[in-house]
Amino acid sequence: MSAPRVTLYGKPGCHLCEDARAVVEAVCAELGVDWTEIDITQDPELMRAYGEQIPVTLVDGRQHDFWRVDPVRLRKALTRT
Repeated sequence: MSAPRVTLYGKPGCHLCEDARAVVEAVCAELGVDWTEIDITQDPELMRAYGEQIPVTLVDGRQHDFWRVDPVRLRKALTRT
């Protein structure tokens, strides 16, 4: 099994994270792409790195978006060859 292509960094109680999760979940389901979500409150380094930007999305290990996830932009990033 390969690593998820999309990673969503967020934390509980974050309304922007909930919005981002819905977009990531929908786009990834549409394209058959695996994704994962990581709670930054469980790791002090992640809190330092992303605490002011969450939600943060990575595509293939590279930062793609923060604060908001644009479904069109995410779809394009995942369908590029």
